[in-house]
Amino acid sequence: QVQPVESGGGLVQPGGSLRLSCAPSVSIFSIINMGWYRQAPGKQREFVAAITNGGTTSYADSVRGRFTISIDNAKNYIYMQMNSLKPDDTAVYYCYINNGRVYWGQGTQVTVSS
Repeated sequence: QVQPVESGGGLVQPGGSLRLSCAPSVSIFSIINMGWYRQAPGKQREFVAAITNGGTTSYADSVRGRFTISIDNAKNYIYMQMNSLKPDDTAVYYCYINNGRVYWGQGTQVTVSS
């Protein structure tokens, strides 16, 4: 019923920027937090960033200072601005929404390559 929908992925050169967005496919209330994980080929899924409905953010050490997550509480959208992208950022990025249950999106591909 609740399907996070991601957008904004694509191919960029090293040093470039992308902005990912995520929103639920249907109206949802009482969201506790939302965020992103990513998974690169042959690697384990890893935490990237998260934000609570009150705006408290968390970041993986590998992206802190380069990525910024924000939330639009009225629309339950989250945005993640990704700057200074590196080849190691190449992965499928998955959005999750937690309202007591956790819902996962289908993922959006981010490729950083020259």
